[in-house]
Amino acid sequence: MVMTALNDLWHGFGVAFEPHNLMWCFIGVLFGNFVGVLPGLGPMAAISVLLPLTFSMKPVAAILMLSGIYYGAQYGGAICSILLNLPVHPPHAVTCLDGYPMTLKGRGGAALGITMIASFIGASFGITEMIFFAPVLVGFAFKFGPSDICSLMLLGLLAGSTLARSSPLKGIAMTVLGLLFGIAGTDINTAEQRFTFGILHMADGIEIVALALGIFGIAEFLKCVNYIKPIAPKNMHVSMRDMLPSREELKTAFPAMWRGTLVGSLCALIPGTGPTIASFVAYALEKKITRTPERFGHGAVEGVASPEASTHSSVQGDFIPTMSLGIPGDAVMALILGALIIQGITPGPQLVREHPDLFWGLIASFWIGNILLIILNVPLIGIWVKLLTIPYRYLYPSAIFFICIGVYSTTNDLFGVGETLVIGLFGYVLLMLGFHPAPMLLGFVLGPRFEENFRRAMLISDGDLRVFIERPISATFLAIAVTLLGAQLYLWIKNRRLKLIS
Repeated sequence: MVMTALNDLWHGFGVAFEPHNLMWCFIGVLFGNFVGVLPGLGPMAAISVLLPLTFSMKPVAAILMLSGIYYGAQYGGAICSILLNLPVHPPHAVTCLDGYPMTLKGRGGAALGITMIASFIGASFGITEMIFFAPVLVGFAFKFGPSDICSLMLLGLLAGSTLARSSPLKGIAMTVLGLLFGIAGTDINTAEQRFTFGILHMADGIEIVALALGIFGIAEFLKCVNYIKPIAPKNMHVSMRDMLPSREELKTAFPAMWRGTLVGSLCALIPGTGPTIASFVAYALEKKITRTPERFGHGAVEGVASPEASTHSSVQGDFIPTMSLGIPGDAVMALILGALIIQGITPGPQLVREHPDLFWGLIASFWIGNILLIILNVPLIGIWVKLLTIPYRYLYPSAIFFICIGVYSTTNDLFGVGETLVIGLFGYVLLMLGFHPAPMLLGFVLGPRFEENFRRAMLISDGDLRVFIERPISATFLAIAVTLLGAQLYLWIKNRRLKLIS
């Protein structure tokens, strides 16, 4: 088994080193790094804007570029968090707690150096995990029937909604809304139109590009325009020599890196967690096991090393359930899942056998991309830092322009542009009301596949719902889903009691 995986990986390197694939991998990580540095943008917005570009690309090159944007943005996000105490992306909010105090002590460069080392270790472990764990998971997944797949998707939807950054109830509401958006259009079986409101353009359903660009492009930009102020950097002079950590800092950081890596790899296997939750869990673990918890929040090296390692381990590991089972780990994975479907590739157990070039080429590109990120970040750190001074009055209008061009290029119809604008305004209202839109995209992508497998299960069982509890695999997933809901309900009741007591 090990030799088979290594042979497949060698084949993957042959695919990844093809000139056009290598070029798109480099473009992805470079653009992701650029996006990661800038406040208000992020991998979701960047992938949404570039998604229309992938329609004319080969599937392998398209996924390599989009994936490079995803993990490349995580590298860039740490720069703003450490130097300016500005968490550009949610996973880096924890990095601010000790990264910025290190900057105030004159060790901001060392914090960035430790971040790069931790990121590479975490990513490397996540890639190794995918090499050996994903094929095993695929072999197990071939035993799944329609009822088992349906129950697994239900678990993924519940995990993604209840573990969202807002309240579990709001997360579930957004998931249900995404499910409704996903089934809008023409029913494949009956050819009847659903939720089209008599609009002919809605017969084909809502385009994933319009939804993604609306809720993660226009809505996020409108929110950031109101809240992000021009930055006046004070601690932005970082040289390559400053990025070298001391021997004592490395000695303290390395054990924390490995603990964070393990936390991130475990979180990646649970649909709906993602790098944000992984970073918080890793930081809490470090603070729990240390003998000097009072150092945390005042420049503790472990407080930077562990969350960053867990973030990158989780980011790479998120591809395991996405590629092997077709269950996205978070909103970004849901969008990449949508990109695969647009290319005519169905994610799931059959992907590894039917598209080995894509699967193993992607894994090999992870190694190449992470090495490229190290090479890019070290000499270009000064340029990345200066990007923080770009005025937002230039940045946001440019982004909106490219969004309109991207949407129009997918259908050559202005209706799509108007659809994106309406979804964007709707998403902005939801953000202002505290409803995070990420679970909506998860429901939108999984909704049609959930309905399809549910119908198959009902046809096979002659409409008997007991098929979901009679099959051991399906019953196990349903039991986990019920446990998850019970745990969320218990935590909600416990927090409510504490508020009443206080």
